[in-house]
Amino acid sequence: MTARDTSANDGHTDKPKIGFIGLGNMGAPMAENLLKAGYALTVYDLSADATQRLQQAGANVADSPEGAAAGAQVVISMLPAGKHVHSVYLGDMSAEQSGSTGLLAKLPKGTLVIDSSTIAAADARKVADEAGKLGIEFLDAPVSGGTGGAIAGTLTFIVGGSAEAFAKAKPILSMMGKNIFHAGDHGAGQVAKICNNMMLGILMAGTAEAINLGVKNGLDAKVLSDIMLQSSGRNWALEVYNPYPQVMENVPSSNGYKGGFMANLMQKDLNLAMDTAKDTGAKAPMGAKATELYSAHVTEHGDKDFSSIMALHDSSVL
Repeated sequence: MTARDTSANDGHTDKPKIGFIGLGNMGAPMAENLLKAGYALTVYDLSADATQRLQQAGANVADSPEGAAAGAQVVISMLPAGKHVHSVYLGDMSAEQSGSTGLLAKLPKGTLVIDSSTIAAADARKVADEAGKLGIEFLDAPVSGGTGGAIAGTLTFIVGGSAEAFAKAKPILSMMGKNIFHAGDHGAGQVAKICNNMMLGILMAGTAEAINLGVKNGLDAKVLSDIMLQSSGRNWALEVYNPYPQVMENVPSSNGYKGGFMANLMQKDLNLAMDTAKDTGAKAPMGAKATELYSAHVTEHGDKDFSSIMALHDSSVL
């Protein structure tokens, strides 16, 4: 499998060549920011529209993950779920088999692999273990900051892996993000990410519930939000992502809950948090309730932004 070359990346010999796999709502702007920073990029995605967008921005386009990684010193992936990460990197390898039939087996020793998907910590550790056997450096580096942060290059990267690999990755990650954290060993990035998103799901569900209570008792949603912003209920949702329509400009709730971070993805992350809590014996009753609420919500509105949880209380917002 070969990439279709363009001339836009000629002359970038001072920076490592990067293969980028996964050009969804997050991956595409992340890749574009690497191009703007002068990195030579070869990209792959199942969507022809997504790859065409990156080709127009100056990337080479491959017709397989192997093609994207060919000749690259660094491979970055942004995939929907653990099964996709497993498929790309480990192929058809089962728990009983040794040796990978996926992309890892085709990468040269010393390649740096950065997976920014949000997956179970156990899945990240499994890929990292196989990478280590092959002499490949692997980092789990999930992100926070949403599509807006991906476009602006202000994402937060939460990284798990060795300190040496983190040091190599940091200059690259800093072209896509503003805050780069080394959380610990393999899987630590995923654990920190799902802890954050469990808190986010709880916060958003609670904020929507509180605003709805006020509105149902005659309060104006914006006035109530302003009051809580200056009181002890102040939180991120009230500050920058209000879930009630027309309270705040340029947020999904004021645009029919379009764009942003889909409720389906929030449910996925909450389920990951619950699985992790179960595996480690950690109690998470509020996380469990948020998971229950989002599970009910996504049956009709999974493709809407996660702040649309407001519709559980007031169906008129959708």
